[in-house]
Amino acid sequence: MALDGIVLRQLNKQLQLHIPARINKIQQLSDTEILFQIHGNQGNRKLLISTHSVYNRINLSEMPYTTLDAPGNFVMVLRKQLDGAWIQSLEQIGLDRILHMEISARDELGDVHQKHLYIGLMGKYANMVLVDEDGRIIDACKRIPPYENNKRTIHPGAAYTLPSPHIHKQDPFAHPSFNLESSLSKQLHGFSPLLSDEVVYRLAQNQSFDEIMKQLDSSDQLYVYELPKGEAFHIIPLSHLQTASHCYPLMQGLELLYHEKEEKVRIKQRSGDIAKIVKQELHRNSAKLPKLKEAFHEAMDCETYREYGDLLFAYMDAIQREPLIILPSFESGEDITIPLDIRYDIKQNANRYYQKYHKAKRAQAYLTEQIALCEKQIAYFEALQLQLEQASVQDAMEIREELIRLHYMQDSGRHMRRNKKNQVPHFACFAFEEAKVYVGKNNLQNDYVTWKLARKSDTWLHAKDMHGAHVIITTDSPSETLLRDAAMLAAWYSAARYSSSVPINYCLVRQLKKIPGNQGSFVSLSNYKTIYIDPQSDHIKELIKTYASK
Repeated sequence: MALDGIVLRQLNKQLQLHIPARINKIQQLSDTEILFQIHGNQGNRKLLISTHSVYNRINLSEMPYTTLDAPGNFVMVLRKQLDGAWIQSLEQIGLDRILHMEISARDELGDVHQKHLYIGLMGKYANMVLVDEDGRIIDACKRIPPYENNKRTIHPGAAYTLPSPHIHKQDPFAHPSFNLESSLSKQLHGFSPLLSDEVVYRLAQNQSFDEIMKQLDSSDQLYVYELPKGEAFHIIPLSHLQTASHCYPLMQGLELLYHEKEEKVRIKQRSGDIAKIVKQELHRNSAKLPKLKEAFHEAMDCETYREYGDLLFAYMDAIQREPLIILPSFESGEDITIPLDIRYDIKQNANRYYQKYHKAKRAQAYLTEQIALCEKQIAYFEALQLQLEQASVQDAMEIREELIRLHYMQDSGRHMRRNKKNQVPHFACFAFEEAKVYVGKNNLQNDYVTWKLARKSDTWLHAKDMHGAHVIITTDSPSETLLRDAAMLAAWYSAARYSSSVPINYCLVRQLKKIPGNQGSFVSLSNYKTIYIDPQSDHIKELIKTYASK
Protein backbone atom coordinates (compact mmCIF):
# COMPACT_ATOMS: atom_id res chain seq x y z
CA MET A 1 0.00 0.00 0.00
CA ALA A 2 1.04 3.63 -0.43
CA LEU A 3 1.60 6.34 2.14
CA ASP A 4 -1.42 8.23 3.42
CA GLY A 5 -1.55 11.82 4.64
CA ILE A 6 -1.24 10.86 8.32
CA VAL A 7 1.98 8.85 7.77
CA LEU A 8 3.40 11.68 5.65
CA ARG A 9 2.59 14.12 8.47
CA GLN A 10 4.76 12.14 10.89
CA LEU A 11 7.52 11.79 8.30
CA ASN A 12 7.53 15.54 7.82
CA LYS A 13 7.85 16.05 11.58
CA GLN A 14 11.09 14.05 11.58
CA LEU A 15 12.39 15.81 8.46
CA GLN A 16 11.86 19.19 10.18
CA LEU A 17 14.68 18.30 12.58
CA HIS A 18 17.16 18.52 9.68
CA ILE A 19 15.96 21.82 8.21
CA PRO A 20 17.33 24.31 7.28
CA ALA A 21 19.85 22.31 5.26
CA ARG A 22 22.22 22.96 2.39
CA ILE A 23 21.92 20.86 -0.79
CA ASN A 24 25.43 19.57 -1.49
CA LYS A 25 24.73 17.09 -4.27
CA ILE A 26 21.81 15.83 -6.35
CA GLN A 27 22.03 12.31 -7.81
CA GLN A 28 19.73 10.06 -9.80
CA LEU A 29 19.19 6.45 -8.79
CA SER A 30 16.58 5.49 -11.37
CA ASP A 31 13.93 7.04 -13.59
CA THR A 32 11.78 7.82 -10.54
CA GLU A 33 14.30 8.17 -7.66
CA ILE A 34 16.40 11.19 -6.76
CA LEU A 35 18.90 11.38 -3.90
CA PHE A 36 19.71 14.71 -2.24
CA GLN A 37 22.91 14.92 -0.22
CA ILE A 38 22.09 17.57 2.41
CA HIS A 39 23.92 19.12 5.36
CA GLY A 40 21.95 20.56 8.27
CA ASN A 41 22.18 20.95 12.01
CA GLN A 42 22.19 17.14 12.32
CA GLY A 43 25.18 16.76 9.97
CA ASN A 44 25.27 15.12 6.53
CA ARG A 45 22.20 13.16 5.49
CA LYS A 46 20.85 11.45 2.37
CA LEU A 47 17.29 12.47 1.48
CA LEU A 48 15.63 9.99 -0.89
CA ILE A 49 12.56 11.03 -2.90
CA SER A 50 10.78 8.42 -5.01
CA THR A 51 7.93 9.13 -7.44
CA HIS A 52 7.43 5.47 -8.36
CA SER A 53 3.77 4.66 -8.92
CA VAL A 54 3.79 2.01 -6.17
CA TYR A 55 6.83 2.71 -3.96
CA ASN A 56 6.62 6.53 -3.83
CA ARG A 57 7.96 7.99 -0.60
CA ILE A 58 10.33 10.48 1.03
CA ASN A 59 12.75 9.45 3.76
CA LEU A 60 16.24 9.84 5.12
CA SER A 61 18.42 6.94 4.05
CA GLU A 62 21.59 5.25 5.24
CA MET A 63 21.74 2.66 2.44
CA PRO A 64 24.55 2.65 -0.16
CA TYR A 65 23.34 3.41 -3.67
CA THR A 66 24.71 3.17 -7.20
CA THR A 67 23.89 6.38 -9.07
CA LEU A 68 23.47 6.93 -12.80
CA ASP A 69 26.60 8.25 -14.52
CA ALA A 70 24.42 10.07 -17.06
CA PRO A 71 21.37 11.46 -15.20
CA GLY A 72 18.16 12.52 -16.92
CA ASN A 73 17.07 15.99 -17.95
CA PHE A 74 15.12 16.74 -14.74
CA VAL A 75 18.10 15.99 -12.50
CA MET A 76 20.33 18.17 -14.69
CA VAL A 77 17.80 21.01 -14.25
CA LEU A 78 17.76 20.44 -10.47
CA ARG A 79 21.56 20.57 -10.38
CA LYS A 80 21.60 23.83 -12.33
CA GLN A 81 18.87 25.47 -10.27
CA LEU A 82 19.49 24.05 -6.76
CA ASP A 83 23.18 23.14 -6.46
CA GLY A 84 24.44 24.71 -3.22
CA ALA A 85 20.96 26.04 -2.39
CA TRP A 86 19.39 26.05 1.07
CA ILE A 87 16.19 24.23 2.00
CA GLN A 88 14.43 26.84 4.13
CA SER A 89 11.24 24.99 4.95
CA LEU A 90 9.28 21.81 4.26
CA GLU A 91 5.57 21.82 4.90
CA GLN A 92 2.69 19.50 4.13
CA ILE A 93 -0.24 20.90 2.17
CA GLY A 94 -3.00 20.29 4.69
CA LEU A 95 -3.10 16.53 5.15
CA ASP A 96 -2.69 15.87 1.44
CA ARG A 97 0.15 13.68 0.24
CA ILE A 98 1.99 16.76 -1.03
CA LEU A 99 5.06 18.41 0.49
CA HIS A 100 6.12 21.95 -0.37
CA MET A 101 9.87 22.50 -0.12
CA GLU A 102 10.87 26.17 -0.16
CA ILE A 103 14.46 26.65 -1.36
CA SER A 104 16.70 29.69 -1.41
CA ALA A 105 19.12 29.57 -4.38
CA ARG A 106 21.58 31.94 -6.02
CA ASP A 107 21.80 32.50 -9.76
CA GLU A 108 24.93 33.04 -11.87
CA LEU A 109 25.12 36.68 -10.74
CA GLY A 110 24.84 35.78 -7.07
CA ASP A 111 21.29 37.08 -6.64
CA VAL A 112 19.06 35.10 -4.31
CA HIS A 113 15.83 33.64 -5.70
CA GLN A 114 13.13 31.55 -4.06
CA LYS A 115 12.41 28.19 -5.70
CA HIS A 116 9.68 25.76 -4.77
CA LEU A 117 9.81 21.98 -5.08
CA TYR A 118 6.41 20.31 -4.81
CA ILE A 119 6.64 16.61 -3.95
CA GLY A 120 3.42 14.73 -4.62
CA LEU A 121 3.26 11.16 -3.28
CA MET A 122 -0.14 10.14 -4.63
CA GLY A 123 0.37 6.68 -6.07
CA LYS A 124 0.37 6.64 -9.86
CA TYR A 125 0.15 10.46 -9.84
CA ALA A 126 3.35 10.81 -7.79
CA ASN A 127 5.55 13.60 -9.14
CA MET A 128 8.17 16.25 -8.35
CA VAL A 129 7.66 19.73 -9.78
CA LEU A 130 10.21 22.57 -9.60
CA VAL A 131 8.56 26.01 -9.64
CA ASP A 132 10.11 29.50 -9.81
CA GLU A 133 9.25 32.48 -7.62
CA ASP A 134 6.59 33.62 -10.11
CA GLY A 135 4.71 30.33 -9.86
CA ARG A 136 5.86 29.08 -13.27
CA ILE A 137 6.98 25.47 -13.71
CA ILE A 138 10.70 25.15 -14.42
CA ASP A 139 10.53 21.38 -14.98
CA ALA A 140 8.98 18.20 -13.57
CA CYS A 141 10.01 14.61 -13.06
CA LYS A 142 6.92 13.52 -15.02
CA ARG A 143 5.67 16.04 -17.53
CA ILE A 144 1.94 16.18 -18.33
CA PRO A 145 1.35 18.11 -21.58
CA PRO A 146 -1.99 19.84 -22.33
CA TYR A 147 -3.15 17.14 -24.75
CA GLU A 148 -3.02 14.59 -21.90
CA ASN A 149 -4.68 16.76 -19.24
CA ASN A 150 -6.04 20.18 -20.16
CA LYS A 151 -7.23 20.88 -16.61
CA ARG A 152 -3.84 20.55 -14.90
CA THR A 153 -0.84 20.84 -17.20
CA ILE A 154 2.59 19.97 -15.76
CA HIS A 155 5.02 21.36 -18.33
CA PRO A 156 7.87 23.91 -18.34
CA GLY A 157 6.48 27.43 -18.58
CA ALA A 158 2.98 26.56 -17.39
CA ALA A 159 1.54 28.04 -14.20
CA TYR A 160 1.66 25.57 -11.34
CA THR A 161 -1.57 24.83 -9.50
CA LEU A 162 -2.10 22.48 -6.61
CA PRO A 163 -4.49 19.55 -7.05
CA SER A 164 -8.09 20.33 -6.16
CA PRO A 165 -8.51 20.33 -2.34
CA HIS A 166 -10.87 17.92 -0.59
CA ILE A 167 -13.29 20.60 0.58
CA HIS A 168 -15.86 18.12 1.88
CA LYS A 169 -13.35 16.36 4.14
CA GLN A 170 -12.74 17.30 7.77
CA ASP A 171 -9.49 17.67 9.70
CA PRO A 172 -9.30 14.57 11.95
CA PHE A 173 -7.21 16.46 14.53
CA ALA A 174 -9.94 19.14 14.96
CA HIS A 175 -12.57 17.00 16.75
CA PRO A 176 -14.64 16.18 13.64
CA SER A 177 -18.10 14.68 13.45
CA PHE A 178 -18.43 11.61 11.28
CA ASN A 179 -20.76 8.80 10.32
CA LEU A 180 -19.55 5.26 11.01
CA GLU A 181 -21.94 3.92 8.36
CA SER A 182 -19.64 5.39 5.71
CA SER A 183 -15.88 4.93 5.24
CA LEU A 184 -13.85 7.40 7.28
CA SER A 185 -11.44 7.79 4.35
CA LYS A 186 -14.25 9.64 2.53
CA GLN A 187 -14.97 11.91 5.49
CA LEU A 188 -11.62 12.66 7.14
CA HIS A 189 -8.62 14.28 5.53
CA GLY A 190 -5.45 12.14 5.38
CA PHE A 191 -7.21 8.86 6.15
CA SER A 192 -6.55 5.81 3.97
CA PRO A 193 -9.04 2.90 3.82
CA LEU A 194 -6.62 0.85 5.94
CA LEU A 195 -6.49 3.47 8.69
CA SER A 196 -10.25 3.91 8.41
CA ASP A 197 -10.81 0.19 9.08
CA GLU A 198 -8.44 0.33 12.07
CA VAL A 199 -10.15 3.34 13.65
CA VAL A 200 -13.61 1.80 13.21
CA TYR A 201 -12.35 -1.43 14.81
CA ARG A 202 -10.86 0.45 17.78
CA LEU A 203 -14.01 2.51 18.26
CA ALA A 204 -15.95 -0.76 18.44
CA GLN A 205 -13.53 -1.82 21.20
CA ASN A 206 -14.61 1.27 23.20
CA GLN A 207 -11.45 3.27 22.47
CA SER A 208 -12.11 6.98 22.05
CA PHE A 209 -11.43 8.79 18.78
CA ASP A 210 -9.37 11.47 20.56
CA GLU A 211 -7.16 8.79 22.10
CA ILE A 212 -6.56 7.20 18.68
CA MET A 213 -5.64 10.58 17.15
CA LYS A 214 -3.31 11.25 20.09
CA GLN A 215 -1.45 8.01 19.31
CA LEU A 216 -1.25 8.97 15.64
CA ASP A 217 0.07 12.41 16.53
CA SER A 218 2.83 11.10 18.83
CA SER A 219 3.95 7.97 16.95
CA ASP A 220 7.46 7.73 15.51
CA GLN A 221 7.27 4.00 14.72
CA LEU A 222 6.20 1.99 11.70
CA TYR A 223 4.28 -1.28 12.13
CA VAL A 224 4.64 -3.63 9.16
CA TYR A 225 2.37 -6.62 8.54
CA GLU A 226 2.99 -9.41 6.05
CA LEU A 227 -0.30 -10.41 4.42
CA PRO A 228 -1.10 -12.87 1.61
CA LYS A 229 -1.68 -9.95 -0.79
CA GLY A 230 1.44 -8.06 0.29
CA GLU A 231 2.58 -5.84 3.14
CA ALA A 232 0.42 -3.43 5.10
CA PHE A 233 1.84 -0.74 7.37
CA HIS A 234 0.98 2.26 9.47
CA ILE A 235 2.31 4.31 12.38
CA ILE A 236 0.04 2.62 14.93
CA PRO A 237 -0.59 -1.11 15.42
CA LEU A 238 -3.27 -2.39 13.04
CA SER A 239 -5.09 -4.55 15.55
CA HIS A 240 -8.00 -5.24 13.17
CA LEU A 241 -5.65 -7.38 11.02
CA GLN A 242 -5.20 -9.72 14.01
CA THR A 243 -1.73 -10.84 13.02
CA ALA A 244 1.81 -10.23 14.28
CA SER A 245 3.74 -7.18 13.12
CA HIS A 246 7.33 -5.98 12.87
CA CYS A 247 7.99 -2.63 14.53
CA TYR A 248 10.72 -0.26 13.32
CA PRO A 249 11.66 3.40 13.73
CA LEU A 250 9.68 5.28 11.07
CA MET A 251 12.51 6.15 8.65
CA GLN A 252 14.23 2.78 9.03
CA GLY A 253 10.92 0.95 8.55
CA LEU A 254 10.22 2.68 5.23
CA GLU A 255 13.76 1.91 4.09
CA LEU A 256 13.44 -1.78 4.94
CA LEU A 257 9.97 -1.95 3.40
CA TYR A 258 10.84 -0.42 0.05
CA HIS A 259 14.59 -0.72 -0.51
CA GLU A 260 14.66 -4.31 -1.81
CA LYS A 261 11.57 -3.76 -3.99
CA GLU A 262 12.92 -0.57 -5.55
CA GLU A 263 16.34 -2.19 -5.99
CA LYS A 264 14.64 -4.71 -8.30
CA VAL A 265 13.01 -1.84 -10.20
CA ARG A 266 16.40 -0.10 -10.56
CA ILE A 267 18.00 -3.31 -11.81
CA LYS A 268 15.21 -3.82 -14.35
CA GLN A 269 15.49 -0.24 -15.59
CA ARG A 270 19.28 -0.31 -15.86
CA SER A 271 19.81 -3.87 -17.02
CA GLY A 272 16.79 -4.55 -19.22
CA ASP A 273 18.96 -4.47 -22.34
CA ILE A 274 21.43 -6.86 -20.69
CA ALA A 275 18.67 -9.37 -19.90
CA LYS A 276 17.40 -9.03 -23.48
CA ILE A 277 20.84 -9.83 -24.95
CA VAL A 278 21.32 -12.80 -22.59
CA LYS A 279 17.84 -14.15 -23.43
CA GLN A 280 18.43 -13.75 -27.17
CA GLU A 281 21.82 -15.50 -27.09
CA LEU A 282 20.47 -18.30 -24.90
CA HIS A 283 17.52 -18.82 -27.25
CA ARG A 284 19.74 -18.72 -30.34
CA ASN A 285 22.18 -21.33 -29.00
CA SER A 286 19.41 -23.52 -27.58
CA ALA A 287 17.76 -23.60 -31.02
CA LYS A 288 21.09 -24.19 -32.74
CA LEU A 289 22.20 -27.18 -30.63
CA PRO A 290 19.60 -29.78 -31.82
CA LYS A 291 20.30 -28.81 -35.45
CA LEU A 292 24.02 -29.39 -34.93
CA LYS A 293 23.35 -32.74 -33.30
CA GLU A 294 21.07 -33.77 -36.18
CA ALA A 295 23.75 -32.79 -38.71
CA PHE A 296 26.35 -34.74 -36.70
CA HIS A 297 24.11 -37.81 -36.69
CA GLU A 298 23.83 -37.59 -40.48
CA ALA A 299 27.60 -37.13 -40.82
CA MET A 300 28.21 -40.27 -38.76
CA ASP A 301 26.39 -42.24 -41.50
CA CYS A 302 29.12 -41.37 -44.02
CA GLU A 303 30.18 -45.02 -44.53
CA THR A 304 26.96 -45.55 -46.45
CA TYR A 305 28.13 -43.03 -49.09
CA ARG A 306 31.49 -44.79 -49.39
CA GLU A 307 29.78 -48.15 -49.88
CA TYR A 308 27.51 -46.64 -52.58
CA GLY A 309 30.58 -45.38 -54.45
CA ASP A 310 32.40 -48.73 -54.17
CA LEU A 311 29.42 -50.66 -55.48
CA LEU A 312 28.85 -48.29 -58.41
CA PHE A 313 32.49 -48.55 -59.50
CA ALA A 314 32.49 -52.36 -59.09
CA TYR A 315 29.37 -52.89 -61.23
CA MET A 316 29.84 -49.93 -63.55
CA ASP A 317 29.82 -52.03 -66.73
CA ALA A 318 26.92 -54.24 -65.71
CA ILE A 319 24.29 -51.64 -64.82
CA GLN A 320 22.24 -49.05 -66.68
CA ARG A 321 21.63 -45.46 -65.62
CA GLU A 322 18.30 -45.53 -63.77
CA PRO A 323 16.81 -43.52 -60.82
CA LEU A 324 17.28 -46.50 -58.48
CA ILE A 325 19.87 -49.27 -58.70
CA ILE A 326 19.77 -52.46 -56.57
CA LEU A 327 23.16 -54.09 -55.95
CA PRO A 328 24.37 -56.80 -53.49
CA SER A 329 26.47 -55.64 -50.54
CA PHE A 330 30.11 -56.76 -50.46
CA GLU A 331 29.93 -57.55 -46.75
CA SER A 332 26.49 -59.05 -46.10
CA GLY A 333 25.33 -59.95 -49.57
CA GLU A 334 21.99 -58.23 -48.95
CA ASP A 335 20.52 -56.04 -51.66
CA ILE A 336 21.19 -52.31 -51.32
CA THR A 337 19.10 -49.70 -53.12
CA ILE A 338 21.25 -46.81 -54.43
CA PRO A 339 19.58 -43.59 -55.68
CA LEU A 340 21.17 -42.15 -58.84
CA ASP A 341 21.00 -38.71 -60.41
CA ILE A 342 20.17 -39.53 -64.05
CA ARG A 343 21.77 -36.26 -65.17
CA TYR A 344 25.16 -37.92 -64.54
CA ASP A 345 26.64 -41.22 -65.69
CA ILE A 346 27.53 -44.10 -63.32
CA LYS A 347 31.12 -42.93 -62.75
CA GLN A 348 30.04 -39.37 -61.97
CA ASN A 349 27.39 -40.63 -59.50
CA ALA A 350 30.04 -42.75 -57.79
CA ASN A 351 32.39 -39.77 -57.50
CA ARG A 352 29.59 -37.64 -56.08
CA TYR A 353 29.02 -40.25 -53.35
CA TYR A 354 32.75 -40.23 -52.57
CA GLN A 355 32.61 -36.45 -52.27
CA LYS A 356 29.71 -36.74 -49.84
CA TYR A 357 31.69 -39.31 -47.88
CA HIS A 358 34.78 -37.11 -47.53
CA LYS A 359 32.66 -34.04 -46.72
CA ALA A 360 30.82 -35.94 -43.97
CA LYS A 361 34.12 -37.22 -42.54
CA ARG A 362 35.44 -33.67 -42.32
CA ALA A 363 32.11 -32.47 -40.88
CA GLN A 364 32.34 -34.92 -37.98
CA ALA A 365 35.33 -33.13 -36.45
CA TYR A 366 33.87 -29.67 -37.20
CA LEU A 367 30.43 -30.51 -35.79
CA THR A 368 31.95 -32.07 -32.67
CA GLU A 369 33.77 -28.80 -32.05
CA GLN A 370 30.67 -26.70 -32.76
CA ILE A 371 28.45 -28.81 -30.48
CA ALA A 372 30.96 -28.43 -27.62
CA LEU A 373 31.16 -24.66 -28.25
CA CYS A 374 27.36 -24.32 -28.38
CA GLU A 375 26.97 -26.23 -25.11
CA LYS A 376 29.56 -23.95 -23.48
CA GLN A 377 27.65 -20.90 -24.74
CA ILE A 378 24.40 -22.24 -23.31
CA ALA A 379 26.06 -22.90 -19.94
CA TYR A 380 27.61 -19.42 -19.99
CA PHE A 381 24.37 -17.57 -20.73
CA GLU A 382 22.40 -19.71 -18.28
CA ALA A 383 24.91 -18.62 -15.63
CA LEU A 384 24.50 -14.96 -16.65
CA GLN A 385 20.72 -15.31 -16.52
CA LEU A 386 20.93 -16.59 -12.94
CA GLN A 387 23.40 -13.86 -11.99
CA LEU A 388 21.05 -11.17 -13.32
CA GLU A 389 18.13 -12.61 -11.33
CA GLN A 390 20.17 -12.28 -8.11
CA ALA A 391 22.17 -9.16 -9.03
CA SER A 392 22.34 -5.76 -7.40
CA VAL A 393 22.67 -2.68 -9.61
CA GLN A 394 26.48 -2.82 -9.28
CA ASP A 395 26.52 -6.54 -10.13
CA ALA A 396 24.41 -5.91 -13.24
CA MET A 397 26.72 -3.11 -14.41
CA GLU A 398 29.70 -5.48 -14.12
CA ILE A 399 27.84 -8.05 -16.23
CA ARG A 400 27.34 -5.29 -18.81
CA GLU A 401 31.11 -4.63 -18.86
CA GLU A 402 31.78 -8.34 -19.38
CA LEU A 403 29.36 -8.54 -22.33
CA ILE A 404 30.88 -5.41 -23.88
CA ARG A 405 34.38 -6.89 -23.64
CA LEU A 406 33.13 -10.05 -25.34
CA HIS A 407 31.44 -7.91 -28.07
CA TYR A 408 27.91 -9.05 -27.32
CA MET A 409 26.98 -5.42 -26.55
CA GLN A 410 28.18 -2.04 -27.72
CA ASP A 411 29.82 0.44 -25.36
CA SER A 412 27.57 3.49 -25.31
CA GLY A 413 29.59 5.02 -22.46
CA ARG A 414 26.43 5.83 -20.51
CA HIS A 415 26.47 2.95 -18.01
CA MET A 416 30.19 2.17 -17.79
CA ARG A 417 32.15 2.77 -14.61
CA ARG A 418 34.97 5.27 -14.69
CA ASN A 419 38.61 4.10 -14.43
CA LYS A 420 37.39 0.52 -14.69
CA LYS A 421 40.89 -0.88 -15.30
CA ASN A 422 41.88 -0.11 -11.72
CA GLN A 423 38.48 -0.73 -10.15
CA VAL A 424 37.88 -3.78 -7.97
CA PRO A 425 34.61 -5.70 -8.60
CA HIS A 426 31.94 -5.19 -5.94
CA PHE A 427 32.10 -8.65 -4.37
CA ALA A 428 30.40 -9.25 -1.01
CA CYS A 429 32.57 -9.47 2.10
CA PHE A 430 31.50 -10.95 5.45
CA ALA A 431 33.77 -10.26 8.42
CA PHE A 432 33.31 -13.17 10.84
CA GLU A 433 35.37 -13.31 14.05
CA GLU A 434 37.23 -16.38 12.83
CA ALA A 435 37.92 -15.32 9.23
CA LYS A 436 36.57 -13.30 6.33
CA VAL A 437 34.26 -14.75 3.70
CA TYR A 438 34.21 -13.39 0.13
CA VAL A 439 31.27 -14.01 -2.21
CA GLY A 440 31.44 -13.41 -5.97
CA LYS A 441 28.02 -12.92 -7.55
CA ASN A 442 29.04 -12.62 -11.19
CA ASN A 443 31.92 -13.79 -13.40
CA LEU A 444 34.11 -10.73 -12.79
CA GLN A 445 33.70 -11.08 -9.03
CA ASN A 446 34.18 -14.87 -9.11
CA ASP A 447 37.46 -14.57 -11.03
CA TYR A 448 38.69 -11.81 -8.73
CA VAL A 449 37.97 -13.50 -5.39
CA THR A 450 39.24 -16.92 -6.58
CA TRP A 451 42.34 -16.07 -8.62
CA LYS A 452 43.48 -12.66 -7.33
CA LEU A 453 42.21 -12.20 -3.78
CA ALA A 454 42.32 -15.73 -2.34
CA ARG A 455 45.48 -17.44 -1.12
CA LYS A 456 46.32 -21.00 -2.10
CA SER A 457 45.59 -22.12 1.46
CA ASP A 458 42.11 -20.55 1.62
CA THR A 459 38.94 -22.64 1.42
CA TRP A 460 36.78 -22.45 -1.71
CA LEU A 461 33.06 -23.37 -1.88
CA HIS A 462 30.56 -23.72 -4.72
CA ALA A 463 27.18 -25.37 -5.30
CA LYS A 464 27.74 -28.79 -6.89
CA ASP A 465 26.96 -29.21 -10.61
CA MET A 466 25.02 -25.95 -10.93
CA HIS A 467 25.59 -22.26 -11.56
CA GLY A 468 26.39 -20.18 -8.51
CA ALA A 469 28.77 -17.95 -6.59
CA HIS A 470 32.39 -18.64 -5.76
CA VAL A 471 32.79 -18.36 -1.98
CA ILE A 472 36.18 -17.99 -0.27
CA ILE A 473 36.94 -18.52 3.43
CA THR A 474 40.26 -16.95 4.37
CA THR A 475 41.48 -20.00 6.29
CA ASP A 476 42.29 -23.63 5.45
CA SER A 477 40.59 -25.06 8.53
CA PRO A 478 37.26 -23.27 9.19
CA SER A 479 35.13 -24.31 12.13
CA GLU A 480 31.95 -26.23 11.41
CA THR A 481 29.82 -23.16 12.16
CA LEU A 482 31.80 -20.94 9.78
CA LEU A 483 31.83 -23.65 7.11
CA ARG A 484 28.05 -24.03 7.30
CA ASP A 485 27.53 -20.26 7.16
CA ALA A 486 29.77 -20.02 4.08
CA ALA A 487 27.97 -23.02 2.52
CA MET A 488 24.67 -21.27 3.25
CA LEU A 489 25.90 -18.25 1.28
CA ALA A 490 27.08 -20.48 -1.59
CA ALA A 491 23.67 -22.16 -1.71
CA TRP A 492 21.76 -18.86 -1.48
CA TYR A 493 23.67 -17.30 -4.38
CA SER A 494 23.14 -20.32 -6.65
CA ALA A 495 20.46 -21.85 -8.86
CA ALA A 496 19.31 -23.88 -5.82
CA ARG A 497 18.36 -20.86 -3.68
CA TYR A 498 14.87 -22.22 -2.98
CA SER A 499 15.80 -25.91 -2.79
CA SER A 500 16.67 -28.11 0.19
CA SER A 501 19.70 -30.30 0.94
CA VAL A 502 21.82 -28.39 -1.55
CA PRO A 503 25.21 -30.11 -2.10
CA ILE A 504 28.12 -27.67 -1.67
CA ASN A 505 31.60 -28.74 -2.75
CA TYR A 506 34.55 -27.29 -0.86
CA CYS A 507 38.32 -27.61 -1.16
CA LEU A 508 41.52 -25.56 -0.89
CA VAL A 509 42.15 -22.99 -3.61
CA ARG A 510 45.35 -24.81 -4.60
CA GLN A 511 43.19 -27.75 -5.70
CA LEU A 512 41.37 -25.64 -8.29
CA LYS A 513 42.18 -25.29 -11.98
CA LYS A 514 40.61 -22.81 -14.36
CA ILE A 515 39.14 -24.53 -17.42
CA PRO A 516 40.81 -22.99 -20.49
CA GLY A 517 38.77 -21.82 -23.47
CA ASN A 518 35.60 -21.28 -21.42
CA GLN A 519 33.74 -18.03 -21.05
CA GLY A 520 32.64 -17.39 -17.50
CA SER A 521 34.27 -18.60 -14.30
CA PHE A 522 34.23 -22.41 -14.69
CA VAL A 523 36.81 -24.42 -12.73
CA SER A 524 37.75 -28.06 -12.17
CA LEU A 525 38.47 -29.61 -8.75
CA SER A 526 41.17 -32.22 -8.18
CA ASN A 527 40.05 -33.11 -4.65
CA TYR A 528 37.05 -31.93 -2.65
CA LYS A 529 34.49 -32.70 0.03
CA THR A 530 30.73 -32.08 0.00
CA ILE A 531 28.44 -30.58 2.64
CA TYR A 532 24.63 -30.47 2.37
CA ILE A 533 22.81 -27.31 3.40
CA ASP A 534 19.23 -25.98 3.49
CA PRO A 535 19.16 -22.31 2.36
CA GLN A 536 17.17 -20.18 4.82
CA SER A 537 16.28 -16.59 3.91
CA ASP A 538 16.00 -15.48 7.56
CA HIS A 539 19.48 -16.80 8.34
CA ILE A 540 20.92 -15.13 5.24
CA LYS A 541 19.36 -11.78 6.25
CA GLU A 542 20.89 -12.18 9.71
CA LEU A 543 24.33 -12.93 8.21
CA ILE A 544 24.08 -9.86 5.96
CA LYS A 545 22.90 -7.66 8.84
CA THR A 546 25.54 -8.90 11.31
CA TYR A 547 28.64 -9.66 9.28
CA ALA A 548 28.41 -7.96 5.87
CA SER A 549 31.02 -5.23 5.42
CA LYS A 550 29.68 -1.87 4.28
